[in-house]
Amino acid sequence: MTAVTDEAEVPEDLLDADGARIESTSSLGVFATLRRGIEISPEITRGMWITLGLALLAAAGRVVVPLAVQQTIDVGILADAGPDLGRVALLASLATGALVLAALCAALVNVRLFRSAEAGLATLRTKAFRHVHNLSTLTQNTERRGALVSRVTNDVDTVSLFVQWGGIMLLVSALQILVATGLMLVYSPILTAVVWISFVPMFLVIRYGQKYVNRAYTLVRERVGAMLGAISESVVGAETVRAYGVAERTGRRIDGAIEDARSAQARSQVLVAGTFSSGVLISNLVLAVVVVVGTLLGVGGGLTAGQLVAFLFLVQLFTGPVQMATEILNELQNAVAGWRRVIAVIDTPVQVAEKPGAVTQQRGPAHVTLRDVRFSYPNGPEVLHGVTLDLPPRTKVAVVGQTGSGKTTIAKLVTRLMDPTAGAVELDGVNLRDLAFASLRERVVLVPQEGFLFDGTVLENAAYGLRAPLPVPVGAGSSPARDVGEGQASRTESSDAEPSGTEPSGGERLAVEPSGGEQAGAERAAVEQAFAELGLSDWVADLPDGLETAVGQRGEALSAGERQLVAIARAYLAQPDLLVLDEATSAVDPATEVRIARALDSLTAGRSTITIAHRLSTAEASDLVVVVDQGHVAEVGPHAELAAADGIYAQMHASWVAQTR
Repeated sequence: MTAVTDEAEVPEDLLDADGARIESTSSLGVFATLRRGIEISPEITRGMWITLGLALLAAAGRVVVPLAVQQTIDVGILADAGPDLGRVALLASLATGALVLAALCAALVNVRLFRSAEAGLATLRTKAFRHVHNLSTLTQNTERRGALVSRVTNDVDTVSLFVQWGGIMLLVSALQILVATGLMLVYSPILTAVVWISFVPMFLVIRYGQKYVNRAYTLVRERVGAMLGAISESVVGAETVRAYGVAERTGRRIDGAIEDARSAQARSQVLVAGTFSSGVLISNLVLAVVVVVGTLLGVGGGLTAGQLVAFLFLVQLFTGPVQMATEILNELQNAVAGWRRVIAVIDTPVQVAEKPGAVTQQRGPAHVTLRDVRFSYPNGPEVLHGVTLDLPPRTKVAVVGQTGSGKTTIAKLVTRLMDPTAGAVELDGVNLRDLAFASLRERVVLVPQEGFLFDGTVLENAAYGLRAPLPVPVGAGSSPARDVGEGQASRTESSDAEPSGTEPSGGERLAVEPSGGEQAGAERAAVEQAFAELGLSDWVADLPDGLETAVGQRGEALSAGERQLVAIARAYLAQPDLLVLDEATSAVDPATEVRIARALDSLTAGRSTITIAHRLSTAEASDLVVVVDQGHVAEVGPHAELAAADGIYAQMHASWVAQTR
């Protein structure tokens, strides 16, 4: 059974028809990106006015030193009556107190910004991850998996670095520049004008250079994503790489991706170094100019010695943030590049989405109907041509046909992993487009040909099929039955029992919420019962640690057949009304094939089933056979009837029988 998140409601402006793809980056400008980022993660600006007030106090505290120096020199050391040590001590004490207060304000600013930034970035990751799961498999396949994961992890980290460090520094630096400018104007408007005029060329250079820095960092983020995609792909496919002896070729691909990322990083850092160095150079030149002009003004009687020294301190407070601003702006461009790539994911149109006011169905035998269904993959020819089918409830249906005939496409449409480009797929007379996802996922379960397992134990993977919450068995001799949830058919002791289609009464629910330990015990009991009813208890007992056996990443600690057994148990625990199977008995040993077949008999008993049949023995055991040929439904009927006719199925069956003799 595939793992499916609870699909969230998707904004209408993100709903789109066919052909949606994940763009490499958003086309938003810098400020538009920041606005969109804050719109997605409003927590970033939560309580910002309080933070700004604290930052203003922290910035004001930094100008205490120039003021204290000026007063100490002019009215303390150079006083008319001689040095006044008491005044000097008082000024030093007041300055110390102000600096301590400023430091406390700065610490509070850091704490508040870190908290709001982490909350906002957690929201960004969550929304991006949720949206990835909302996207159809076709849309997801437009991006390499490793690169897609990179957007939710690595690219968000670049945003995190700026918001937590650059955002703090940019905020404090901007306020520090404003406060320093205000005091410089008090001391000498002429010198203040000199300072600002001297920095005008640097501001122009930075504004011009930031365009190139932005492009460079955008390329870096794309190259890093491509590198991570190549690395993850080679790790996942390590067995194939070894089996075919293509380690050298794979190494060259990875080396090329790493070199591309390195060269992009190097080019971006050259630009960063250039802009930062220009800021340092101009800052030093400004300081020299102020010393010369200030000395001339002082000689002319325009400035006292204390005022000139204080002004030089203020220039340092002004130029320091300006130099820092060049580095911060570079980090901003890096963050914006990462932000754009995450936004590009979140703003990708959703092809398969839940409509407002979607219908919730009652549980019961599933009746599937396809009405003139057509389907085309993006930028490809039509693969289904007006398919019309009526599949009665409680019927075992086998879909057969040559490779590429459209069998799997039908399965994906019935489970609504994709939507048809024309026509309708209906469940009990309701178009799947109008059906609530929660109801659809509760009633319809897909078991793919290769059962995907998560890194964990057999117990944990099977328990994914359970509908929470579960009741805790109470009373002596109570069975380990579970609460199958609202609207879900309850399961009897017999593995051949049919879904009842009735909702459990209120009396079947516990009045007291079970504890975590009790809940775990209920889950284990339900999983054990499921394996027993599927006839798999002996297989579980043979595992090294029984249900606690670790399956490894992607279930690689188990064989393909064993993974499929766990997937079947997971589907059994889900108790769907309609089961869609991509036949699971290929490429397994005979003993495991027997186990799978026996488990599937229990799983499919009394339940609507659609099986993509690769072996015609499955078709022989089905109630109805659907023959698909080049996107058309060529034949429909019972096995015996089709085998006796002179048609496509009869030819396929005769060929298969000849091969199995």
